[in-house]
Amino acid sequence: MTVRPAAGRLDLLRGQLADAYGMLRERLEGLTDDEFWWEPVPGCWTVRRTERGTWTADYAVPDPTPPPFTTIGWRLVHVGECKRMYHEYAFGAATLVWPDIDSAHTADDAIRSLDAGQALIAADLDGLHDEALDHEVRTNWGERWPASRIFWTLIRHDLHHGGEIGALRDLYRARNG
Repeated sequence: MTVRPAAGRLDLLRGQLADAYGMLRERLEGLTDDEFWWEPVPGCWTVRRTERGTWTADYAVPDPTPPPFTTIGWRLVHVGECKRMYHEYAFGAATLVWPDIDSAHTADDAIRSLDAGQALIAADLDGLHDEALDHEVRTNWGERWPASRIFWTLIRHDLHHGGEIGALRDLYRARNG
């Protein structure tokens, strides 16, 4: 019997990050602009053109209680932009702010943005060693977290919003019987 050494935290995070992203990405195959923009209930948060001619996902500070229902487009843009923002503050220059982002406003562009955000985060993780997972890094709201928490948060985020997107796509497909 061969005993294999236990995988380190870094290997575990790499595997979980890839698995969670794979599940999310699988649910996006064939996403259309009609699905991206579909508002299943009145008053959905979505992605809108700004007065400057750019695009942004709806939001409010503080978050309303209860939060508004969101479109597939909002959820997809949110996940991609959060990856970019976590990268920017934990491992990047920490200069990007939400109003500076010109949000994707088509299904294909949002998926490309999501893929780009995932590539940033995966590269950040690949650039670390196990001990670096305990080093504190910045968040865009000013807190400092252990680097490992950034990745676990994004894994959870992919699973959470990926499940929501999948359920909304199922509803979209079944909405007319």
